[in-house]
Parts: sequence; structure tokens; C-alpha cells
Amino acid sequence: MSTSGKDGYHHGDLHSALLKAALELLKTGSELSLREVARRAGVSSAAPYRHFADKRALESALAMEGFRELGRELSQAGVIPRTVSDIAELGVRYVEFALKRPALFCLMFGNACDDSNDERVRAAAEVRGLVSTALASVFPGADATALSTAGWSLVHGLAFLHLDGKLGTGTRQEVAARVRSSIEAIFSGGSTAVGRRKPESTRTRSR
Repeated sequence: MSTSGKDGYHHGDLHSALLKAALELLKTGSELSLREVARRAGVSSAAPYRHFADKRALESALAMEGFRELGRELSQAGVIPRTVSDIAELGVRYVEFALKRPALFCLMFGNACDDSNDERVRAAAEVRGLVSTALASVFPGADATALSTAGWSLVHGLAFLHLDGKLGTGTRQEVAARVRSSIEAIFSGGSTAVGRRKPESTRTRSR
């Protein structure tokens, strides 16, 4: 199946072309609109509606692509973290992704994830799963849910603090060093402080 004339894309290609045009539009800081996306993709103003019901649907698709890309960035090493330093490296990748793709990153977390887009929900859950698995492998005795929330909150907070300029500016190496030191300050020595619960008898005596 194909379209003709100005919309001369084979079925499936138009969707990718529209997403690419939308990402380019985000980079410019311009307001995202289906009409402008169509113009940048070189198709008629009606063409995007074959794939996206409205602007929100387009934003949801972009967010899904963003979560997938972030997931690839975090899993690029292909090894299971064993130390706090390994966790810190994941944090560095997370913050670097935010700084490389600021508009996309803000879009990814700017709207609530609901069940209206199952793929987007799964893509976001996979990112959290990567963080959770990494922390659980380093702190196997800790509450996995609580630790996952704490770990994601930390790296996510660092990402937005850097995006907002609250931590000053710096080279890529300086930002990475700041992220590493922040994560290690929280989690270093965690094998006893985080990963191991206080014995029941000790907790009872300390009351």
C-alpha cells in the first residue's frame, strides 16, 4: 500500500518520517504541531492524521521512542552492575541522555503515563526495570521497590538539576564526575547501610 504525490511514502515509512520531523522540530525549541511536522516531512497537512489522532498521540509516540532510546543507552554496557561505581556509570548515562536530548527528555516526563498507550507504558517500565535490576544486583538484601524508587529519583533529580542549570555548567567530564560523586556519596558503603537490614534483636534493644 502506498500514497501518491506529495504523500509519496510507502505504508510504514510515513510514520517514521513524521517522527523524525517531530524530533527535529523539538530540537529547534519550536512549538510542536501536526501541521508543522507535516511541512517538515514534506507531506500534506492531512497526512499525519493517518497515524496520529491528535498532537497528544504524536507526543506519546515521541515519548515512547525516547524511553526506548534511553533504555538502549542504559543497557549499552551489556553487563550486570556489581559495584556502586557501576551504578554511578548508569547514572552518568542517564544524565548525559537528558543533556543530549533535553526537549525529548522533558516531553517523556512531561505527561502522565496511562494505559492509553501500552507500548509507551512498557517502554517506561523497562527503563525503571533496568534501574531496579542494577540496584538489586548490588544490594540484594534491600527492599527492591523502595531502592528502585530512590535510585531513579536520584538520577532523575540530577538530570533535571543539570538541565535547569542549578548545578552550574561544566564540560561533559565535569558533569560526569559530579554525577558519579553524588551517587557514590549516597550509595557507597551501601552493602551494609542499605543492603543489609538490622537484626531483629538489635532493633528491639535500640528502642
